[in-house]
Amino acid sequence: MIQGRPGEPGEIPGYPFSAIVGQDQLRLALVLCAINPAIGGVLVRGEKGTAKSTIVRALARLLPSPLGSTDQHRAPLVELPIGATEDRVVGSIDLERVLRDSEHAFRPGLLARAHDGVLYVDEVNLLHDHLVDVLLDAAAMGRVHVERDGFSHAYPSRFVLVGTMNPEEGELRPQLLDRFGLAVDVAASRDLDIRTAVVVRRLAYERDPQAFADAYAAEDAQLAERIREARDAVTAVRLPEREIRRIAAICARLDVDGMRADLVIARAAVAHAAWRGGDTVVEDDVRIAAELALPHRRRRDPFDETGMSEDELDDAISEARSAAGDEDEPGEDPGPQDPGSQDPGPGGPGEPDGDGPHDDGPGGGEEPSPEPPNGPSGSPRERQAGAPGPGFVAPRFELPGRGSGAAGRRSRSISPRGRIVRDAPFTGHGMHAPATIRAAAAEVPRRGGLAIRLQDMRGAAREDREGNLVIFVVDASGSMAARDRLSAVTGAVRSLLRDAYQRRDKVAVITLRGRSADVVLPPTSSTDVAARRLHDLRTGGRTPLAEGLVEARSLIQRERRRDPDRRALVVLLTDGRATAGPDPVARARSTARGMARDGIASITIDCEHGMVSLGLAAELAHHLRGGYVRLNELSASTVSGVVRAARGPGAAAA
Repeated sequence: MIQGRPGEPGEIPGYPFSAIVGQDQLRLALVLCAINPAIGGVLVRGEKGTAKSTIVRALARLLPSPLGSTDQHRAPLVELPIGATEDRVVGSIDLERVLRDSEHAFRPGLLARAHDGVLYVDEVNLLHDHLVDVLLDAAAMGRVHVERDGFSHAYPSRFVLVGTMNPEEGELRPQLLDRFGLAVDVAASRDLDIRTAVVVRRLAYERDPQAFADAYAAEDAQLAERIREARDAVTAVRLPEREIRRIAAICARLDVDGMRADLVIARAAVAHAAWRGGDTVVEDDVRIAAELALPHRRRRDPFDETGMSEDELDDAISEARSAAGDEDEPGEDPGPQDPGSQDPGPGGPGEPDGDGPHDDGPGGGEEPSPEPPNGPSGSPRERQAGAPGPGFVAPRFELPGRGSGAAGRRSRSISPRGRIVRDAPFTGHGMHAPATIRAAAAEVPRRGGLAIRLQDMRGAAREDREGNLVIFVVDASGSMAARDRLSAVTGAVRSLLRDAYQRRDKVAVITLRGRSADVVLPPTSSTDVAARRLHDLRTGGRTPLAEGLVEARSLIQRERRRDPDRRALVVLLTDGRATAGPDPVARARSTARGMARDGIASITIDCEHGMVSLGLAAELAHHLRGGYVRLNELSASTVSGVVRAARGPGAAAA
């Protein structure tokens, strides 16, 4: 979606950037990337209703087009739809001109239209991984290379990349998190003055958008001019070697993987020096850049805590001073801080910005919400507690057949992306060049030569991977409550959740205890939420096994109405002892056979422990017609592709 330029006839004025209350850290991150897009963009993580989209759109209205120009026209704001194909994003062959004019023509994509502007991706965590890679490559290089069916094209694409996401709807993989230059966690303020000011200003804007925009026009113009001046000055800012050593020491002290963080901090520190009007980077610039560039890079695992405390950063900077040689060569005194050096709003730290509340201070904005007290520990030792044996690797559970669900990395699917497996009727996108040429060649005798016509066009059927809905049904009854068994089961579930995170699945957790089955975690893409719910797992009582299977079946039916293309996999962790309700064993077996008839894929993980084996879980897996493995056998070597799951009617349907 291409947003209109401000000032067009009939356009409702957007919300001014300078009217936004709070969110100082986010505003600063956006301004730094506007000064130097090579920083690599901003990832904005936060709950709903925190003005993420409003701030991004307001930023675009401050930027001139083209970048670095004094032209009064504003930069384009391009919004990338979640369902966009790669051809739509990067561009493709212009088939109409090829066939009509015999020209080797190229049709630009959204990245070409975003040049010299802002590319905004809402819910970037739901975008296919390979498209995120494409965006981040373009943001880092400022140029896009397209190779399509023997056609090669390149074009400039220099833009400010902004991705927003709600972590409760799923996380980006650490490898993709690292590719974003800066990241900011945002949350609604708990300060009454700030919340009041937000409501007052928003209502005033809704009453008369034009009058509200006019009231802040001068302040927005000043900000736009400051950004332009900083952009012009950034190449002249000096980055002393001692500050480079300081950056390297901080990254090494905080055990940051790779070298991307060092480069991002260097670029952001230079941009901040230009923003405050300095000509040399000093320690304060490095600190502010590190606050924005490092927290999201410390997450190597879905159960790692995000964020970085001020104490950790203070310790790292303190240790880095000796590496920077500060004892021998004191750093430049930046002098009095520019009132707006850390707050791109109209007022400086601690100053009122007109009729609103005070800012929070240098580098303002709110701290990321801390992990709840019952959340998972960030300690590797604690995270691995309860894993079923050393070297545990979650097996790859895969559904049979080919689906057509959301992009992921678990089961095979037919989609517009992925590798070509055969030719197919042409639908307007993704021409299969060899098949098209073969079709045209077959007509050579009749046509008297090789000429490609519309009826010769062939498309490509592609095979990719999809994410599934993985429902963990966990037996938490008294028979499972022994400390070592529960530890092993929860360790297995955590490892399987980690696998689900990497394969872009949605997950749900149902626990069995007492007389009922409880959905303790409705379907979600957030492993953070899943880990917290698992941490609070309660045990004891009887085993309502039939009720658990009924609840899983009902949950799948409800989710099919919301997301009909996402296939489900039930992972049942139990010793197979059904003890709750009338005739519990017979009811559990009957329910299992019903799930098999529905074609529901399943894997039973047998948690039975002791000298005597009753084999109840294995028998239940037989009725489910799904996969089976013992808990103590879970490893990559013993369970290779153990699930091609249910074999009931419809199990292999697309």
